[in-house]
Amino acid sequence: MIVRVVRLSLRPSKVQDFENVFKENRRAIEAQPGCHGVELLRDSEDEHVRGTLSRWESQDHLDAYRRSVLFGQVWPLTKTFFEAPAEVWSYEVDEPT
Repeated sequence: MIVRVVRLSLRPSKVQDFENVFKENRRAIEAQPGCHGVELLRDSEDEHVRGTLSRWESQDHLDAYRRSVLFGQVWPLTKTFFEAPAEVWSYEVDEPT
């Protein structure tokens, strides 16, 4: 399992626009093959920072989503809301033995 965390510093006037885009597309993202959910996060110290946390069956599933038509529509629009470039981290989840 892959956990992907994306930190988004948004222009103050675009925070609500970003949240709307997230809400409009959340179910479609979660319907992508290998997606085990996506969550919207709010920074506890900066009201203009949001994050997303998504869970993917594998890196191949995440990569397939990133090549999808849906990502090709959502990501370019999302980038127009940025105050600064997104920061991205991916983690492999250690399964208990």
